[in-house]
Amino acid sequence: MLENEGYITIEDGVRLFYRTVGNGPTIVIPNGMYFFDDFKRFANSRTLIFYDVCNRGLSDPVTDKSRLVTGIQQDVKDLDTVRMHFGLHQIDLIGHSYIGLMVALYAMKYDAHVKRMVQIGPSQPDAAREYPAQLTGVDNVTAEVFSRIAQLQKEKRPDDPEEACRRFWSVLRLIYVFNPDNADKINWGRCDLPNERNFMKYWNEFIFPSIQSIHLTAEQLLNVNAATLIIHGDRDRSAPYGGARDWAMMLPNARLLTLKNVGHAPWIEAPKTVFDAIRLFLDGDWPTTAETLQSQESSP
Repeated sequence: MLENEGYITIEDGVRLFYRTVGNGPTIVIPNGMYFFDDFKRFANSRTLIFYDVCNRGLSDPVTDKSRLVTGIQQDVKDLDTVRMHFGLHQIDLIGHSYIGLMVALYAMKYDAHVKRMVQIGPSQPDAAREYPAQLTGVDNVTAEVFSRIAQLQKEKRPDDPEEACRRFWSVLRLIYVFNPDNADKINWGRCDLPNERNFMKYWNEFIFPSIQSIHLTAEQLLNVNAATLIIHGDRDRSAPYGGARDWAMMLPNARLLTLKNVGHAPWIEAPKTVFDAIRLFLDGDWPTTAETLQSQESSP
């Protein structure tokens, strides 16, 4: 498999780091470096472009707050720069968590350039919507984890910032899986990178407020023609399962694959189901267990 890496220069000389692998139709995976080892299995028949979004990973740190103030909307704009850099007219997209929301925002704005889209555990389309308990994964683990993080913040921080980051992730990762035995498989911290060690500050100041301002309606999504497969665990503590059901009802050509007793990292907790479904979908078919939805009524 062909592999390559480098930088894409966007506005104001800021560079985004990318890694490509494979050959064939192109899938772009924003903020997807922690996907690389698991998802490169698709590179036998496709080109995969993984890249670090603005101010993340190995991309350049940005100190000019005026460039960060639009948060997730800047990521939408940068994604189109990535597409143009590689000379691509139409792409497939895979987005996880808040990037699952970002790729949908991209498809709203640049519909002609998106063929197929996979949202994995996406943030909900309307940030203000509250869901009943059975459509969220919030439980005693959530409270326990945040209590332990609060305790960590009170303790004397290690002199080594990487060690502080690793301690933080050793606790936080428990939120992302339903089966605690899978927590050790969450290796998303990238604590060797300054951008990732500083991510919570960037999240709290820019990304999270920009997400909180998003209140999408079905009418706003009517122009999204891309076939969309939504993959969501019904015990996701980070992004409510009810949000996935909303996406499936609001997007014109979408189906939802629900994974029982699975959290925010479904490809880790149910790898065969997830990877088989994605491969089938990218090849042009819907997984048989992916549903079209008409209401929120059925419970997970």
